[in-house]
Amino acid sequence: MTFYWRMPAGLHPYYHKELDDYRSAFAKGNLSVAWQHLERAHILGQPWAVEHSEVHWYMLRFGFAIKSWKEIRGQILRLVFGGVKSFVGKVPTGNTGGANVPPLQPMEIPEDLKVILRPYTTTSFTN
Repeated sequence: MTFYWRMPAGLHPYYHKELDDYRSAFAKGNLSVAWQHLERAHILGQPWAVEHSEVHWYMLRFGFAIKSWKEIRGQILRLVFGGVKSFVGKVPTGNTGGANVPPLQPMEIPEDLKVILRPYTTTSFTN
């Protein structure tokens, strides 16, 4: 069995750019753009336990910042289970990670992220 603990080094710049863009948009009060960057970071980090959990931590903090109990509850559950699912390679491909979508629902990965992920993931994840 393969365990998916940490993101490959080649993906770090893309993942961290999404988190940096999130922080920048959030600081400017552009919450919808900030959230979109968290969703993109989630898609990039989802296959690996550490980064997947980190994005859910950011999403939980976002939920507190906007005072959304739905998001807070959803992120607590995702923090408990999401990293474990990544660790054993059982994630819903492309899921954006917010409480506004079912946690086990696969979703289409944006084309630009497919190109970034393809060298680092199995074919089933990016097709």
